[in-house]
Parts: sequence; structure tokens; C-alpha cells
Amino acid sequence: MAGLAAMYGSRIAGRTQREASAMPLYDSLAGRLVAERDKAEADEAKAEARAAAAEAKVHALEAEISRLQTLVLQLGGTP
Repeated sequence: MAGLAAMYGSRIAGRTQREASAMPLYDSLAGRLVAERDKAEADEAKAEARAAAAEAKVHALEAEISRLQTLVLQLGGTP
């Protein structure tokens, strides 16, 4: 009986040691994943801001083109 108890105790100790050594690896992986997610979200926000700025420039250029076309028509030309 004592032999079985010792064997069972050694299995529990081995499992506890494996679990203890796995936790830092898990924490490290989880931390890296969170950092990558945060970076991806920041990159997405920057891309959306650049797209919005580009869209605003396009609208400004379209307005300028319309203004110039109207001016050309007023001066008797064809746009």
C-alpha cells in the first residue's frame, strides 16, 4: 500500500511540476497575443484614418473640378 501511495504521490508531483512550468509559457504566449491584437487594432485605426483623409481629399478635388468647370462655362468654353 505504501508503494502505491508513493507512486501516486510521485505522479501528482510530476504533474504539478509540468503544470507549473507550463504556466509561464502560457502567460508569455497570452501576453504576445494580446500585444499583437493591440498592434493590429492600432494599425487598423491608422488605416481607417488614412482612408478618411484620402476620401476628404477626393471630395475636395471633386469640388474644385466642379468649380473650375463652372468657371470655364461662364467664360464661354467647354469643360
